[in-house]
Amino acid sequence: MSVSIGDQVRLVRPQTFLKTADPMPMLRPPDLVAHDEIGRVMALLPAETLSVRFARGTFLLSVEQLTLVSEDLQTSSNQHAPSGSDAFSDSDMSSETEGLVDQED
Repeated sequence: MSVSIGDQVRLVRPQTFLKTADPMPMLRPPDLVAHDEIGRVMALLPAETLSVRFARGTFLLSVEQLTLVSEDLQTSSNQHAPSGSDAFSDSDMSSETEGLVDQED
């Protein structure tokens, strides 16, 4: 699986524990991330490990433990998801960049 920073991912199966992406990582209980929760890849680390941000924290996960959300949509019924749908539309991205330009002035 080819993953890049900013991709949306989901857990393939429930985990036995979660390892935080803090400077001093800790093991946390698996109930911090729901099985169907979508996270965003924040960093690509060695040994096919990803730093993924979920609603309740950022965790270190192996690539094998994750699946891309776009692949999920393609393999499941495409009736409910329009083709080419992303978390951010082009207008959202342009408004974010405009806000950054305004802040620099």
